[in-house]
Order: sequence, then structure tokens, then C-alpha cells
Amino acid sequence: MKIIKALIAAATVAGALSGAPAALAVDEYNVSKGTTVDGHGVAMRANDVVALVTGLGIVPGQARHTHVHDGVAYYFVSEETMKAFAAAPEKYMPRYGGYCAFGVAKGKKLDGSPRFADIVDGKLYLFLNADVFRAYEQDKAGVLAEAEANWPAMHHVSVAEVNGLGS
Repeated sequence: MKIIKALIAAATVAGALSGAPAALAVDEYNVSKGTTVDGHGVAMRANDVVALVTGLGIVPGQARHTHVHDGVAYYFVSEETMKAFAAAPEKYMPRYGGYCAFGVAKGKKLDGSPRFADIVDGKLYLFLNADVFRAYEQDKAGVLAEAEANWPAMHHVSVAEVNGLGS
């Protein structure tokens, strides 16, 4: 557990020092620091979320196949996956705005990586790294129940405030 606490602390400090743009102060979604030409943050580290959810794995999306949902840009590998997402974004979007589900369970907004993902009951959950993912695997149901309980109070709050770094 000391390792997990240290990882969360390190991720919290790293996030605070990253200099996220002021336009994303509320941090409802975990987006890349870079933005599209139109100013939208990019979700899922520019990977195709439909490909991940449908079992194709981590597939880099392309800017030419961009769909903006709720002010966030999602990149897709093809027109087909982009259209699938556009037709039913809730089916594909990661839970907790793409933040680490284990972090949300612990009351923190940490980066969620598509490399460490799990699909439970058709929902996509992302995790910070391999160590955090292994900790989650020890009690999946418990972690997800805690995250579900915590998320409503965290959803509309900035990363800095949630992680105790001021606003």
C-alpha cells in the first residue's frame, strides 16, 4: 500500500506541474495538454476508443477522423469507428472522464492510460500504470464501487482542488 500511496502522490505533483491550460480548469475530462486546431483537448492520448472497447487493442487515431463530444476531441483510426462513436458515445467513452478509476476510488484525479484498461459490464475503465492496475485487480468490485461513490463529488472539480493542490 505504501507503493500505491507514493504513486498517487507522485502523479498528483506531476499533474500540478504540467501547466494544464486554464480553459480546462474544471477538468471534467482527462485530455492531452495539446489541443486540436479548434482548441479542443484530445482524449485517450489520441488512441481510438472504439478500437479499444471492441477488443482491437490500442490503435492510434488520426486527426482527420476527429469527433468532438462534449468539448473533447476523440481521434479514430477510420471513418467507421468515428461514426460508431458518434452514434453512441456513452457506449465507448471511458468512465470517470478518462481518469484513473483506482485514483477516483482514492479521491484523486490521476491520469488514465489506455495501456492499462479494463472493460467491466461493457464499461471502459482506465488506470494510471501497471502497479495501480495490479492493485485494482486485487479487489475490482470494491475499487469500482468506491469510484462510483466518489465520482459525483469530483466530476465538476479541478484536478488541483481534488488532489489537494489548491485551485
